[in-house]
Formats: sequence, structure tokens, C-alpha cells
Amino acid sequence: MNNGIFTIPIPYNETNLTYAPGTFERTQLKAVLKQMKSESADVPMFIGGKEIRTGEKVAMHPPHEHKHVLGYYHKGNASHVKQAISAAMKAKKNWESMSWENRAAIFLRAAELLSGKYRARINAATMLCQSKNAFQAEIDAACELIDFLRFNVKFAEQIYQMQPSSLKGIWNRMEWRPLEGFVFAITPFNFTAIAGNLPTSAAIMGNTVVWKPSNTQIYSAWVIMDVLREAGLPDGVINLIYTPGAETGNIVFSNPDFAGIHFTGSTGVFHGFWKTIGENISRYKSYPRIVGETGGKDFVLAHPSADVNSLVTALSRGSFEYQGQKCSAASRAYIPSNLWKEVKAKLIADVESFRMGTTEDFRNFINAVIDENSFDSLAGYIDRAKKDRGAKIITGGTYDKSKGYFISPTVIQATDPMYTTMCTELFGPVLSLHVYDELKFKNTLDLVDSTSNYALTGCIFSQDRNAVELATKRLVNAAGNFYINDKPTGAVVAQQPFGGARASGTNDKAGSMINLLRWTSPRSIKETLVPPTDYRYPFMSEQ
Repeated sequence: MNNGIFTIPIPYNETNLTYAPGTFERTQLKAVLKQMKSESADVPMFIGGKEIRTGEKVAMHPPHEHKHVLGYYHKGNASHVKQAISAAMKAKKNWESMSWENRAAIFLRAAELLSGKYRARINAATMLCQSKNAFQAEIDAACELIDFLRFNVKFAEQIYQMQPSSLKGIWNRMEWRPLEGFVFAITPFNFTAIAGNLPTSAAIMGNTVVWKPSNTQIYSAWVIMDVLREAGLPDGVINLIYTPGAETGNIVFSNPDFAGIHFTGSTGVFHGFWKTIGENISRYKSYPRIVGETGGKDFVLAHPSADVNSLVTALSRGSFEYQGQKCSAASRAYIPSNLWKEVKAKLIADVESFRMGTTEDFRNFINAVIDENSFDSLAGYIDRAKKDRGAKIITGGTYDKSKGYFISPTVIQATDPMYTTMCTELFGPVLSLHVYDELKFKNTLDLVDSTSNYALTGCIFSQDRNAVELATKRLVNAAGNFYINDKPTGAVVAQQPFGGARASGTNDKAGSMINLLRWTSPRSIKETLVPPTDYRYPFMSEQ
């Protein structure tokens, strides 16, 4: 019997541990790294609460040490996609009818498990399989995922509390139903937190999910699933599969019970999904929710009044943390001519001081890019820049994949502001910048706005408040997350809800109530307490 109006504990953002020398967390993380690296993981799929091992094993390698084998995952096929959909639909009735506070308790428990028992393991898995250094893993795999879980259940409570007004004699209510069908979550390699958030945000609202992670993130996805299972997630609510992309999409998007997709990945893939969903629209029981975040070509715009030291630090961190493999990474910059000499000298000094190597050596700021395809693509752009007249590499420009997929942090100065690396999302440790005439700041605003189809993140560095106001207004549609005197990365759950428009996605703002609303189908209920008993209205009476 639920005779109470329950309130979720006030959420808070998880504090980042430092992993400084001598700290307990550093000692613990190093020990878990050593242990996990020494073992050979056998990673099953999870369908309907069962561990599925197909025997078709695929090796998992650290990108920074590609000859080492972390273990193997069991590859699935079309039959497993169908099984996952069936399991999700079978679990749906019980899950959506469970009281919301009991659903919430599962995810609050998962947050606490990640904060304590699983913290070192989720970070170590992310460091090994995605080549993130200790701090990047901490702010992602531990802190941000914990934040998503804590705040999302609070957002759910707030949504359920949003109720309509009622006049005398009437009681109006709003019922926030889950979608009719299953949700398909496709998650990327670069953020373990995103991999955890996309399936759980839909599940918190009573939906059941088929979850397909990136193949290069399966190792840490396995840890997320262990956390959710220990937290008490019922069988079949989230089903984790490792199946071929095209085959999976064909089955999911042709199923009448497909209710929505929660996606982070490439723009091209998302366009293809949208087209297929449109072509199949007559098949579905309802119009599917299409939620996607699809990348960016994120900018740093410096005004002639910008503080050079702050600007250079933003470029060094914003462009090269996690090897630039963030949707929000600063990948194009516009530097005024009056600051260029000083910016250039300090930026080169920063970049050339970076240490690069494995994640197990905590002195390394730069690690490897995710795989050979990414390495080869980035190397191709670097080689082209070495030859093109419109571009000049001012630092970096080397690469080596003999032991790991290492691309040296590279800065390209483009005389042509429309040079290919100023326009194309590279997703790696390559920053392209253009030096503009300091007297043409207003013209440069138009250039920033029109160069890219993306509109995810961007920032303005200026000590002139008029320039800040002008840039904020003129670039209103150029970035869904806009920063003033800060790098364009590092959005925090509930503080800077994340997402962009144009080619960057549907801007449904992960880390906010906006996203959770997409996984509901509201029903208005009107109850008349004393119904009328005569059809006649007062105006019908004679004088």
C-alpha cells in the first residue's frame, strides 16, 4: 500500500577525486588496473536477465597497447536482436506498473554502488578499453554517470508532480505514461556516462530498452550492466546486445513495437535512421521518439581583448583532453592578429610539454585514439595539411601505431578559414585555427556562424562586455552549449544541460528534465465529481 507522496533525496554533483600521489584512490585504482589487465574477461550479452554466450568471440584491446588482449565479448546475430526485443516487451508490463519510487530506488542504489564499490572498476575499465587517463575517466565514467542517475530520478519526480489546474467540481490529472513499445539505445565509445545514461534515462520513466553499445566500449558497458543488476534492475528491462549494426537496425526499425531511439553517434548514421523510420512509419503503433546527439565542429572565438593565458589554457584543454575525442572538443579557433604572436608561443609551449603514452602511467596527459580506422583518418588529414598551401602545421604532425594508436597533438594554422580541417569534424587531437584581422571581429562572427553545419558547443573569450553580448546574440544558433571565458567542454549534469541543434542533433538536453520528457506519453484525465443530469443549458430557457 503506497499511502504517501514521496520525495527523492536532493541530488548533488559527485565530487571529482584527484588521484594525486599519496591518495587512497590512486593506490586503489592502480591496483584494480593491474588486476583487470592481468585477467582475460569473458563478456556475455544480457538478454532477459540471462548471460548469453554465443562462442563467437571477439578480442578487446587497449587502444594504447593494441597487442594486449583484455578479453573477449560474445558477438550476437539477428536472432539475439529478436530475443532482446521479445525480452523487453515481456518485461514491460511489470516494469511500467511498478510504483515510480521503487523504480527510482534501483537507480539511486546504482549511483551509490558506482560512487563506492564499483568506482575503481568502472574507471579502470574505461581507462583500459577507451584509453582515457585517470582524471578523464573519473569525470566521465564515475562522476557524470553518478550524476545522471541521481538527477534523472529527481527529474522524474518533478515531471510526475507537474499537474494541471482544476475548476470547482472537477479534478484534472496528468498521467505520465511510458511509451507504448520498446526503446532502442545506441551508445558511443567516447563517454561511459553516455553509454549508461541513454538506456537508463528511458528506463527510469518506465520504458524497457534494447541497448547496443559501441564495440570499442563493450568492456566498460559490461561493468555498467553488473552495477544495474546488483542494484536490483529486473530481468529484461535493459537488454545488452553486441550485434552487427545494419542487421540490428533492419530488425528494430521494422518492428511495430519500436517506440523510440536514444542515440549518440555520427550525423550520417542518424540521418539514415531517421530516413528508415520515416519509410516505416505506417508499421508502428505510434510515432517513434527520435532523440539524437550527433557531433560537432566546436569553436573558440577570441576577441582582441581576450586574456591570453586563459585562452591558451582553454585551447590546450578543450582541444586535447581525451585526444579531442569529445563531441564538444574545441576543434576550430579564431584568433585576432593582435594576440597571435603571444598565443602561438604559449600554445606551442603547452602542446610540446604534453606527455603521451599509456593510461597506466598517470604522468601522461595524452593517450591513444580509439582504433585503427580513426588513426588512419587523422593521419590522412595531417599528411594533407603538410602538403596544402592553405595550411601550416605549427606543432605536432607526427603519429605512430606500432604499439598503440598514437597521434601527436597537432595544431594547424589555416590561412583559408574554410580549409577542410576548419570545417570537418575530425574527432581527434587536431586543432585548426585561423588568424583574423583584429579590426574585423564582427565579420568573424558571421564566419563562425556559417562555417559549419554543426551547432553543438562554442565559446567566446573577451574582457569587453559589449563584445560578449554581441557574440552571444549573433551566435544564438551556432551552439546549443555556449561558454563565456571558458573552454567549450565539460558540461555538468543539471548545471549545463547538454545538446545542440543543426547537424548536431535534436537538442533534447541530456542532464535535464527535457530529455526525460521525451520518454513519456502523457495522458490527461478529467474527473467530474458531480456530473450534470440534464442536457439543457441555462441559455435555452425562455425569458
